[in-house]
Amino acid sequence: MGASIPGKRSNAIARHKPDARSLKRKRNEEDHEKIQQAVDELDLKADYKNFSDLPLSQTTASGLEASHFKVLTDIQSKALPLALKGRDILGAAKTGSGKTLAFLIPVLEKLFRQRWTELDGLGALIISPTRELAIQIFEVLRKIGRYHTFSAGLVIGGRSLPEERERLGKMNILVCTPGRMLQHMDQTAAFDVDNLQILVLDEADRIMDMGFQSSVDAIIEHLPKERQTLLFSATQTKRVSDLARLSLRDPEYVAVHEQASAATPSSLQQHYIITPLPEKLNTLFSFIRANLKSKIMVFVSSGKQVRFIYESFRHLQPGIPLLHLHGRQKQTARLDITSKFSSSKSSCMFATDVVARGLDFPAVDWVIQLDCPEDADTYIHRVGRTARYGRSGRAVLFLDPSEEEGMLKRLEHKKVPIQKINVRQNKKQSIQNQLQNMCFQDPELKYLGQKAFVSYTRSIFVQSDKEIFKINEVDLEGFAASMGLPGAPKIKFQKGDDAKKLKNASRAAIPSSDEDSDGEKADRKKKEEVRTKYDRMFERRNQDVLSAHYSKLIKDDDIAGSDFQGDADEDNEFLSVKRVVPVLRDNSPAEQHDITVSGPAAKMIPGIAKEPIVIDSKRKEKLLKSKKQLLKLKDKGTKLVFDDEGIAHPIYELEDEEDFLKRGGVAEQRAKFVEEESARIREADLEDKQLVKEKKREKREKRKVREAAERAGIQEGVSVSEKAGDGEDPLELLASLPIAGEDSEEDLDMRSESRPRKWFEDDPGEEERNIKRRRHVIETVDEPETLEDLEALATGLLD
Repeated sequence: MGASIPGKRSNAIARHKPDARSLKRKRNEEDHEKIQQAVDELDLKADYKNFSDLPLSQTTASGLEASHFKVLTDIQSKALPLALKGRDILGAAKTGSGKTLAFLIPVLEKLFRQRWTELDGLGALIISPTRELAIQIFEVLRKIGRYHTFSAGLVIGGRSLPEERERLGKMNILVCTPGRMLQHMDQTAAFDVDNLQILVLDEADRIMDMGFQSSVDAIIEHLPKERQTLLFSATQTKRVSDLARLSLRDPEYVAVHEQASAATPSSLQQHYIITPLPEKLNTLFSFIRANLKSKIMVFVSSGKQVRFIYESFRHLQPGIPLLHLHGRQKQTARLDITSKFSSSKSSCMFATDVVARGLDFPAVDWVIQLDCPEDADTYIHRVGRTARYGRSGRAVLFLDPSEEEGMLKRLEHKKVPIQKINVRQNKKQSIQNQLQNMCFQDPELKYLGQKAFVSYTRSIFVQSDKEIFKINEVDLEGFAASMGLPGAPKIKFQKGDDAKKLKNASRAAIPSSDEDSDGEKADRKKKEEVRTKYDRMFERRNQDVLSAHYSKLIKDDDIAGSDFQGDADEDNEFLSVKRVVPVLRDNSPAEQHDITVSGPAAKMIPGIAKEPIVIDSKRKEKLLKSKKQLLKLKDKGTKLVFDDEGIAHPIYELEDEEDFLKRGGVAEQRAKFVEEESARIREADLEDKQLVKEKKREKREKRKVREAAERAGIQEGVSVSEKAGDGEDPLELLASLPIAGEDSEEDLDMRSESRPRKWFEDDPGEEERNIKRRRHVIETVDEPETLEDLEALATGLLD
């Protein structure tokens, strides 16, 4: 056959290219329609075994297969069909049962079916209580979503805020902690959450707890109500108040292990030992020495205890790598420690509850709870770090004799099977003498031990469950001796503290010396400042209750100042006294002129309280600043009703007792009034929230415009007008005239010349000098032979 013409072939290829793209687009649309139809027809009562049985997109299925996820767990088989259909879910399952995939797959599928792109903004928000758990969720998301085109980000504390701010507006999926997310919502102008499709709360019961309540409530107010919400945890909340705060719409409660005989995995062996408080450290050290080839996690109640136990055991060298992790460490150190512990085969990590939830450390052999957990839920989360995904594991709980009865009741109520074991006394090793020696030689370790003792005692005192935590029955003196301290530090207790509030409170609100050594030194320097006896006297709260020594000081001062008129005048008014208006006992004008100011006098302020207030001391002056104290001095208010003519009447004049009782009893009318006022306040609250939301949106838009102007190099309020030509239009003349308050270019040049040059700026005259130097031509002869020729050459070079 004849040869084809190259020009015609290229035209045919060009004509077929758009057809290929349109076919691919059509094929993708058909795939989307098939998946959506399969989701709509999904049977919620069917028992699904594998991921391939679910109507998932090809990209998600490929990511799961590449990550070696094939078989569904119990929580996944029950929760995934409901989540794919767009239902709100409350998911509860045992630790290590695969809850992470149960909410990550619906996130990917929802955005895929809606053809989400970078231009659509944020589509999914996943909130985690701790940074380590957020990092773990993000890594799993990267694995199973590797073939999707969504942009995902990790927003946690301890990272650069400006870098996060630049990239935040381009993200489709965000994994975050509550505090940092709220900070971006308030401060980042380009961050918009109005198109959010799905919200996920991992470890929901902890996030809904008192410590995160204000942050979560503020985040929820920013989010649209037309969204899907997923809540997952090992111990799920069912409180109506919590669910109402999240605006859930007919949530489905999925609890696959609720009917199980035990709340923990069957492969987990759980034991407890009765150890008096002074023997805890000895027993722990002996246990570590007996399990040198195991991977151990030790939970204690505070970061100060973590540091003390780590430092003291590190000096004792038990023969196993030691690590420590608590919430006061820098983010880089926390990441480094978690990666080391995950990759190690045998090590011991001392930690607080910051790693008690959700984190998956591979092959943990033992979980030791040195301090009693605050409740049974915390116990379940702690022991959940071992025996994950069907593997075996062992857990040991250390209990003081006073804690045994109450804690066992709580565990039995939560269906936690636990058995008692005894410690072999011949295997126990005492380290009390070594700790005393170390504290004597190292003052830093002794100081750390004292802080650890105080933090442990405080953690017991603030616990709400007094059936378990009995501060009066604990041997604190023996515990201090077992830590190597010369004596138990004195502690003053204050009532009104809540354990969970203190545990989850903002770090900025709780003063702590755990941050770093520099902070400790600064605090100590502040404490070592010299304070005189007068400073201590005036810092007292009850300044009118003084000892005999201080009373004598005040009496001496009063005697020295009794001759005020004579001594003050003799000192040439070196110490001037502010004039105080005295209380006038008589209003006669004759006596008013004769009054002389002799020493401190009282002021009388009428009209504030029932009777005029006499201010004769500084404490009385402070009284004027306290509204609560002033209310005590005022009369009870009377309700006035204005008639048609505008005349005020007490309410009892218009309605007597009989008319009042005709409308119902007192309690009934009170309840009706409270209900009406509550409804009115709720309506006003909705209006106020909407108004605040609009103001925040306006503020964000203004900030966005300002940031765009700064990036473009345009100063706000300065308009640059370009010349339109050499016409004779009179407006051109007006446009060319200088505007009042603006600087011309010449003025700016003069200012720039007068302004001293910065170290990073180039000298403007340097370039001109270089040009002149290059232009300068020196005429020389070929070879200077005489002295005159050499002098001429040197003179030319110098010029």
